[in-house]
Amino acid sequence: MIVWWTAVAWLSGSCMFSYWLGRLARTNLKAFGDGNPGALNLWLAAGYKFGIAGIVLDFLKGYVPVLLVMDYGLVEGYGIVPVALAPIVGHAFSPFLRFKGGKAIAVTFGVWSALTRFEVSLIYAIILALLLLLGRALNNGKPVSTSADGFQVVCGMLFVSVYLYTRGFPSAILWFWLGNLLLLAYTHRRELSAFVMRST
Repeated sequence: MIVWWTAVAWLSGSCMFSYWLGRLARTNLKAFGDGNPGALNLWLAAGYKFGIAGIVLDFLKGYVPVLLVMDYGLVEGYGIVPVALAPIVGHAFSPFLRFKGGKAIAVTFGVWSALTRFEVSLIYAIILALLLLLGRALNNGKPVSTSADGFQVVCGMLFVSVYLYTRGFPSAILWFWLGNLLLLAYTHRRELSAFVMRST
């Protein structure tokens, strides 16, 4: 059952809706902006209507399979870890794009929303908003660089661990958090590297 639902969740995550919507809008996201085939790049390339559709679909592909597993008790305990990680892995290494996927932010929110009934995804959103405000304040009110954005995404997930620990979440959720953190660090590796270089 764990293997089956992990495969279903992975297949769901690997569906690159934002990229396909970009093609529908006659835009190749791989050749636009930073080349990320995700919802934010879709928004910038094709406008807010396509962008919102991409965000919703990328969110749902993480939310729906994990919610089904949670609601029906199909997988329990540590078995939820590979199932929850699978949509994020599928998005980051999609077979539909030769295993070169997106940064997995929207799908991450989808999975956390299903796992914790939106609790942790809301906390993560608040943390990211605070880091964004802090970054702009330190940058004299100007938008921060894309490298700083990537740093904020990963740093924000690090801060989520404090909330998980203080709220006493089960160890399976903590293991999923660790896997999620490592995947986000990988998908934002270029931004993290650029941020470190700018800071030194």
